[in-house]
Amino acid sequence: MKNTNPLEGSDEPKIKYCLYARRSTESDEQQALSIDSQAKEMLQLAQLEGLDVVDIKRESHSAKSTGQRPVFNELINDLKAGKFNAILAWHPDRLSRNAGDLGAIVDLMDEHRLIEMRTFGQKFTNIIQTL
Repeated sequence: MKNTNPLEGSDEPKIKYCLYARRSTESDEQQALSIDSQAKEMLQLAQLEGLDVVDIKRESHSAKSTGQRPVFNELINDLKAGKFNAILAWHPDRLSRNAGDLGAIVDLMDEHRLIEMRTFGQKFTNIIQTL
């Protein structure tokens, strides 16, 4: 059986990020930041913190319904394929606004295919810290 746990055999995994930027629609003026602004801010954060961003995905699509976002589905498939193991997004709601997509993210964390998610001001990880 193939080892899918990047934590085994090393003290610290090599974290490779995909930056994911999304808006419901490009014409929606109620949302705070454009896709390009989200990407710019998160790339600045990545540079400040020395994060390895290996891919950038941009999407203009609503996240209310499960499975309706082609770029998000590509993100999930790329995580499963091991192209990267972390996500960088401006806010958690850029990733999911429905239980189905959130479940896919949680499943990937449980499988250790997704080891970290960072947003502007938040960090979610499945790495157990010991004292």
